[in-house]
Amino acid sequence: MPRSPISRRTALKGLGVSVALPWLEAMGPQTAWAQGAGTANPAPNRLCVLYVPNGKNMADWTPEKEGADFDLPHILRPLQPVKDQLMVLTGLTADKARPHGDGGGDHARALGAFLTGSQPRKTDGTDIRAGVSVDQVAAGRLADQTRLPSLELGCEAGAMAGNCDSGYSCVYSSTMSWRSATQPLPKEVNPKLVFERLFSTTPDNVRQRQDARRRSVLDFVREDSRELTDRLGAGDRRKLDEYLSAVRDVEQRIQRAATLPPVRTPDVPAPTGIPGSYPEHIRLMYDLMVLAFQADVTRVVTCVLANEGSNKPYPFAGVTEGHHDLSHHENKAEKKQKIRDINTFHTTQLAYFLGKLKAVREGDGTLLDHCMVAYGSGNSDGNAHNHDNLPILLAGGGCGTLKPGRHVKYARETPLNNLWVGLLDRMRVKVDTLGDSTGALPNLM
Repeated sequence: MPRSPISRRTALKGLGVSVALPWLEAMGPQTAWAQGAGTANPAPNRLCVLYVPNGKNMADWTPEKEGADFDLPHILRPLQPVKDQLMVLTGLTADKARPHGDGGGDHARALGAFLTGSQPRKTDGTDIRAGVSVDQVAAGRLADQTRLPSLELGCEAGAMAGNCDSGYSCVYSSTMSWRSATQPLPKEVNPKLVFERLFSTTPDNVRQRQDARRRSVLDFVREDSRELTDRLGAGDRRKLDEYLSAVRDVEQRIQRAATLPPVRTPDVPAPTGIPGSYPEHIRLMYDLMVLAFQADVTRVVTCVLANEGSNKPYPFAGVTEGHHDLSHHENKAEKKQKIRDINTFHTTQLAYFLGKLKAVREGDGTLLDHCMVAYGSGNSDGNAHNHDNLPILLAGGGCGTLKPGRHVKYARETPLNNLWVGLLDRMRVKVDTLGDSTGALPNLM
């Protein structure tokens, strides 16, 4: 006789302790999307987007052959152990990262348009504007299924105001996620704070007092806003509405947290802060992403590995000059070699992350089988500041909705946002358009 599925909210209880169970097959199947037909798969699908700045040495990035019979060029060779879980996508374009009459600022536009497909407004003031990013579309639709709708992470701090790139606000070159066209979501770069957010160990009595205080503030804000709205102009009403949307989000998170079981704190040492070593910082953030997916705390993660236009040196990769300065290589072989070394360093870290995901067994496969990990940059050749034929990788099986182990070439000028629409489909999130998309990207299955 088949057993009845158990609730996802089931927790182990005893002696005053409640411990959440990890995801179990007995919690019942979910239906994964696969080219218009449902296929049974008991694991949830996750989305992770990783951004690296300043483009690539494209000659050492792009495979020569299409299809499954392709060799990994120098920059991609660290990914050989997970080649069968990897798709190299060429021909995709971030058109809204181009000037379109706005002049300089390609680095700011590259990151600002990467997940939104929208032209960032050229301003270094408070009137910033881009578009809703794909991760926040997914997070908004899936928010009731996990404790955290999404995680916004990074490995290099960045300002949220000021002029950072030819008249563009610093927020554009340091922020990838946008909840709305005017609401960028700052990234968290401190692993200690990320760990605490994922696996809070605050005692119940303290948490209850904190929640009560938050609720009283929310009640006051709601009451006060009703009287204020009638006295405001259209622009201020929009700003107030965005603020109240954020307040409602906090309220919903408090309510959701009250109905979900406590998350089991993993048996690993908690981070103590930001590591002094950049390679260690990246790997620690990758470890936290694996834990977040494994515990099903969230199913949507973004991470900016370094800000767009970053001039960080890479002495641990044998490169002491700044990354951005080298990206303007003037076609000099020595500089292009050093860019290749920086690019290879980053794919080596990516190989570590994908290997960790592949090592976690889950249901009928691995955590990597049940993830969609997109990796790339909004610039291709950093010297030319061009935004076509972008360096984009897609790893993982997407719960059986992707066919990795291939190099797939698309027609030039194919919108990058068509990829994001295709990945949303695979999370059962249907959208007609996103930014400059023209439809879901084909040939991923």
